[in-house]
Amino acid sequence: MAEQKEVKYYTLEEIKQHNHSKSTWILLHNKVYDVTKFLEEHPGGEEVLREQAGGDATETFEDIGHSTDARNMSKEFVIGELHPDDLSKIQKPSETFITTTDSDSSWWSNWIIPGISAMIVALMYRFYMVSE
Repeated sequence: MAEQKEVKYYTLEEIKQHNHSKSTWILLHNKVYDVTKFLEEHPGGEEVLREQAGGDATETFEDIGHSTDARNMSKEFVIGELHPDDLSKIQKPSETFITTTDSDSSWWSNWIIPGISAMIVALMYRFYMVSE
């Protein structure tokens, strides 16, 4: 029968204290990783991990698009999980909506100006072809 390992929980405050080269912890998907021994081996360089040290690196990790091999390798550095009381303190990435404050300005720049430019180019082309 498989032995069930007890999960060690860490608070955000504990994780924040491990932000130097002698002890580098990061948080990925609410799991705590001690990547101190991996600093020199990281393909992206030590600085990449050091910039994220002591904090939540989930968004950066996912933005890079790590391979399946990298994800499997990362499992050996898991030392615990974020304490359930701190789960609500993690900032979830907010969706950004691009809006314009002046819809008339958007209409002009998106339709009228390119339309007029296209007409001018067409007239210039026609004039050039007729003059030959």
